[in-house]
Amino acid sequence: MGRLTTHVLDTAQGRPGEGIRIEVYRLEGGQRTLLKTVETNDDGRCDSPILEGGDFTTGEYELVFHAGDYLREQGVEASEPRFLDVIPLRFGVADASAHYHVPLLLSPYGYSTYRGS
Repeated sequence: MGRLTTHVLDTAQGRPGEGIRIEVYRLEGGQRTLLKTVETNDDGRCDSPILEGGDFTTGEYELVFHAGDYLREQGVEASEPRFLDVIPLRFGVADASAHYHVPLLLSPYGYSTYRGS
């Protein structure tokens, strides 16, 4: 069964990104539809797949990570507006029967992502 998962790692502090709010959108025909909002646990993951089964279909999606809120809560000093605040990651799903793992490696001035499994 296909599913979508994520994992946030705070690379500046060398630990999981706990308590990060993530909005999940489906993009279709110029429309952006909010599917759900989740939050990372103490391991930087969500307690269950973000989407799975019939809720996870081929198409385009967007994960919106509220990194600025997390960085503020961690006491990371920065000028306002922050260099990174809200991080949108758009990606396509060609095979909805597969596992799409979309992690975020985060620091106050940069981030990276990739498709894991």
